[in-house]
Amino acid sequence: MTHFHDLARYVAIPRLTGLRLAPDGTWLAASVQQPDPEGKKFSSAIWRIPADPGPDAAAPVRLTQSAPGEESPVFLPDGSLLFVSRRPDPAAGTAGKNGDDPKPALWLLPAGGGEARRIAAPPGGVSQVATAHGAPGLVFMAPTLAGATGPEEDASRRQQRKDAGVTAILHEAAPVRFWDHDLGPDEPRLMAATAADGGLAGPPRDLTPQPGRALDEQSADLAPDGSAAVTGWVVCDSPGHMREELAVIDTATGGRRVLLATPDRDFAEPHISPDGRLVVCTAVTHDSYDRPGEATLLVVPLAGGEAIDLMAGMDRRPSEAAWAADSAAVYFTADDRGRCPVFRAGLAGQPVTQVTSDDAAYSNLCLSPDGRYLYALRSAVDSPPAPVRLDLSLAGPPQFLPSPAGTSDLPGHLTEVMATADDGVLIRGWLALPAGASGERPAPLLLWVHGGPRMSWNAWSWRWNPWLMVAQGYAVLLPDPGLSSGYGQDFVARGHADWGERPFADLMAITDAAVARPDIDAERTAAMGGSYGGYMANWIAGHTDRFRAIVSHAGLWALDQMFGTTDMPAYWRRHFGDPITHPDRYRATSPHYHLAAIRTPMLIIHGDKDYRVPVGEALRLWAELTGRPDGSPDVKFLYFPTENHWILAPGHTVVWYQAVLAFLATHLLGEPWQRPDLL
Repeated sequence: MTHFHDLARYVAIPRLTGLRLAPDGTWLAASVQQPDPEGKKFSSAIWRIPADPGPDAAAPVRLTQSAPGEESPVFLPDGSLLFVSRRPDPAAGTAGKNGDDPKPALWLLPAGGGEARRIAAPPGGVSQVATAHGAPGLVFMAPTLAGATGPEEDASRRQQRKDAGVTAILHEAAPVRFWDHDLGPDEPRLMAATAADGGLAGPPRDLTPQPGRALDEQSADLAPDGSAAVTGWVVCDSPGHMREELAVIDTATGGRRVLLATPDRDFAEPHISPDGRLVVCTAVTHDSYDRPGEATLLVVPLAGGEAIDLMAGMDRRPSEAAWAADSAAVYFTADDRGRCPVFRAGLAGQPVTQVTSDDAAYSNLCLSPDGRYLYALRSAVDSPPAPVRLDLSLAGPPQFLPSPAGTSDLPGHLTEVMATADDGVLIRGWLALPAGASGERPAPLLLWVHGGPRMSWNAWSWRWNPWLMVAQGYAVLLPDPGLSSGYGQDFVARGHADWGERPFADLMAITDAAVARPDIDAERTAAMGGSYGGYMANWIAGHTDRFRAIVSHAGLWALDQMFGTTDMPAYWRRHFGDPITHPDRYRATSPHYHLAAIRTPMLIIHGDKDYRVPVGEALRLWAELTGRPDGSPDVKFLYFPTENHWILAPGHTVVWYQAVLAFLATHLLGEPWQRPDLL
């Protein structure tokens, strides 16, 4: 028995979610997530991990202990650790006195040890902390009500709204929501401060007193000397059209200038070089009706000037980037044929080189001060995230560091599957097989379609974990059909104008290849997916009867309806056109037009707080399936009033998998329907 045979054991596994290297290069601060003491939500703590993987390496040590948890660790140059937490501040006498949800505040853990202390607690909270590498400066985002001139007035206005019972938000431009939360009534502002004597040398300074919605969901970085911050800056050219610029803000005066801006491109995720001269950022061309947008990494002088494309001629989309210690190169990750390797791009015109060569996905890149090592989190479809060290002077495999994270005692093994689509393009995917699957004991197959759709099955997922299904005897097929990332721009473009038929044909081709294997039972198959995968589950239901059951989580059903209710209508307008003036693509690719053809039993799942794919998609699918005059197949609707696009609470994770596994067992294994106890 493994952790994947018991859902309670599975959700209790510690999960590594972040990594930061200390300034002296001797240890890393790791964010580790697991259920809180009550078991009702996940909470993060910060651990100390040694940077040396040698046999005498110290064991990981937990640094923070509070029930609310701590996240977003970042270092000051002296080795002090900053983090964000909702924990009460005993020194301020606030513990247990505030009936409201506490806002996240900024805390400092001294480099020499001792108790953490709260150093900044704006009324709206703290997020997106960045520090200077060569000075005690820092910046952070602090949501502040429009018009407030300081924290006292902000707190007063918040209290006035509360006393009046007002929660209303007035919007004058899009967007109004993002994924799972409302935007407003407060607006993120960029604050600057200087650390001194274990606290701050004076109150934080507001660098952006009237930003409007410009800093929504943006990130910033700080120059090594603390003199300037670079941040993403949202511009609304019209109420429904947005773009993202890069702005440089003087931390002494608040003066702002534009660093990069074009009408049809978004610039984001800036990182300033260690020498303070350059900025690397992502640059993503907007999708158009005819072509998908392209993504690359640009390097531009902080003082302004011509930008250099680091990925010219490389047909991949970057995921994250980090500067080399000498500012002469950028290391980055990008999806690549079911993996997510690390690449190196030099600034002197050298070709991009691939640093890692294993079947893995890398994230949280941290370069050592001496330039010799790269630290990262390494995961794969069959391996949860683990901290590793790469010696950049060698071509050897990654060295694993001591870790407080969880198990990888899998109930099966992973193999790769290939197929040729009807247009001659090679389609690949991963196949997770249960132990003991063979020609004598073929396993039932579950086709699991990823979300995105510009994504790839290449990394471990705690939310969409195939090994829980494998533990119950299913083989799980994880394919990358057209629109997936990691195969080049043309591969994405194959499905750009046809979200339905092109990826569907790819999925059917690789499913055919999987069921042709002797260790797969071709007669017992099911399909499922979430988000875009849920859209494809709905599309599959209306286009084939080959599967015995279909699970659709957060799936798109009626695309013209979705256009006006999602949090990102601007994306749909660019890609699909306006449904009133350009209805053709909506009609050609919307699953709801194929309602009458659905004969397969379906389990529909949705969270009410999902703003990317609003719950109206599931409600309409449920109503139309159950209200068909010709009768409906077995259809069930699992609804989460307090969850969003993802199902995040430990208890809800358990009942989600219980319901899915019970539904599959009914239709693939012939078992009677077993309603989960808590449902």
